[in-house]
Amino acid sequence: MERLIRVASKIDNAVIWIGRIAAWVGIALVLVTVFDVITRNFSQSSWDVLRTLSATQQKVFGSTQLQELEWHLHTILFLFCLGYAYVKGAHIRIDVFRERFSNVTKAWIEIAGITLFLLPFCILAISFGVDFAVSSYQQREGSASGGGLPDRWVIKAMLPIGLGLLALAGIAKLLKQITVLTASQKVPGNR
Repeated sequence: MERLIRVASKIDNAVIWIGRIAAWVGIALVLVTVFDVITRNFSQSSWDVLRTLSATQQKVFGSTQLQELEWHLHTILFLFCLGYAYVKGAHIRIDVFRERFSNVTKAWIEIAGITLFLLPFCILAISFGVDFAVSSYQQREGSASGGGLPDRWVIKAMLPIGLGLLALAGIAKLLKQITVLTASQKVPGNR
């Protein structure tokens, strides 16, 4: 039982570490979005320096590239923090009902949810996500917009990686719930 807890803790720590690093992408997302919005609106400014900044932004990046970079960063932020949110219990639950259940009942519900819904969904989505990214790479897919970002496969590869992290978080939670059930069976009258 202690071994399961150790394995689950190591998985949790890895998912949390990756989630914390990915959370910093939020700062980049805010900066890119603010830069894009502000410089796009400076083209009609009465100040020469602001018009020049806007013109430079359009030549160097283009609004399309910045907007695509925004959704790339948003995708990374969301997908890489899914597992973190699950480990930290930040996902949605129906706590009004859940509070009334015993720890054993909660463990059974969690195990059922992980094995019937979370892991099958992650496995299916990872499988399709890998095919999605590989196909994009083989086609040398780029942005559909003129002047957009190249190498669309990079962002598509984030889908199976992010859902893999969520699956790992689910496995860690599953191991912990198994230990709850195992411990409850050792205590007389605790069913």
